Amino acid sequence: MSTPESQEPAVLVERDEKDPAVAVVTLNRPGRRNALTVELKDALVEALTQVAADGEVRAVVLTGNGKSFCVGQDLGEHAEALRADPASSFGTVDRHYNPIVRALAEMPKPVVAAINGAAVGAGLGFALACDLRVATEGASFATAFAAIGLTADSGLSASLVHSLGAARASELMLLGDSFNAEQAKEWGLVREVVPVEQVLGAALELARRLAAGPTAAYAEIKKALAAGAVSPLEKVLAAEGAAQARLGLTRDHQGAVEAFLAKRRPSFEGA
Repeated sequence: MSTPESQEPAVLVERDEKDPAVAVVTLNRPGRRNALTVELKDALVEALTQVAADGEVRAVVLTGNGKSFCVGQDLGEHAEALRADPASSFGTVDRHYNPIVRALAEMPKPVVAAINGAAVGAGLGFALACDLRVATEGASFATAFAAIGLTADSGLSASLVHSLGAARASELMLLGDSFNAEQAKEWGLVREVVPVEQVLGAALELARRLAAGPTAAYAEIKKALAAGAVSPLEKVLAAEGAAQARLGLTRDHQGAVEAFLAKRRPSFEGA
């Protein structure tokens, strides 16, 4: 007999059976398409903080249970907050949405999104905050904010412009038109589109590959790419030089150079 959804954890954190260095974080409200309640958002902040701090985790997969990745804010709960006190009803942005996006974007290890269905509003923002994305053939995407009289949250004002350019970002934000997985791949938002039964496996395969790589270098790469999108060239060059100097002291770099010269495959430990 299955346990009622209300008694299940709102977010699951599990280790990949084939590679325990990969953590899988799953949004777990399938009956409500993983719409974001306070309970789920609190649990997601906690889960991402946990895997970020776990030295044994070298890569992360973010996905949703059921037929949707995440359809954004639970509007039923939001409506109750508006009725109670509109002035404080958006405290969730600072309390939840911003920490979640920063945890994904700034996590010192790669994060792969396994987009198993609709990614809407904040759900789209969470997906774009990940480093790589794999989507199922039936996935759909939309910003959805203008339809309820809001602007974006979850970093979409930046991530859409950086990923697609200002013109297409304006179209998607102002008109709110949805787009499908094939369009997302054509635009470069997702790396691969696969049948729904393969989406988690494809994301895990990517995560395992990344977990075997130079995770200290990946952390520096993530910081460099984020800074490079908004910083002048002078600062980018200085940051790159400083990061290379730090990585030059790691066993990963020194060992990889020796492996290259010896014509053997390097192994990485993230240090």
